[in-house]
Amino acid sequence: MIRAEGVAVVTDADFDAEVRGADLPVLVEFTADWCGPCRQLAPVLSAVAQEEAGRLKVVQLDTDANPETMTRYGVLSAPTLMVFRDGEPVWSRVGARPRRRLMEELAEVI
Repeated sequence: MIRAEGVAVVTDADFDAEVRGADLPVLVEFTADWCGPCRQLAPVLSAVAQEEAGRLKVVQLDTDANPETMTRYGVLSAPTLMVFRDGEPVWSRVGARPRRRLMEELAEVI
């Protein structure tokens, strides 16, 4: 998995505790090693995690290693970005995007 610096990694085993049980909104990137756009998105997620610390939690989930969560939320492509608030998904997009565009889209849900 392409790790975004400053972004936590979650798994099937801890997804409910780390994402659904979080006090803050959580941006989840469903990612994979083989995913080119995921590599492009890594520095964007690092910047968002740093800029929004205390307001938004940012995590990554490796879809190849964690198929249960991927299936539970109907994720079919990587990268898929999903925001969870109060334990439920409230926003979802597929594909990489520049930081500015991502922040504009997130402004509606965080």
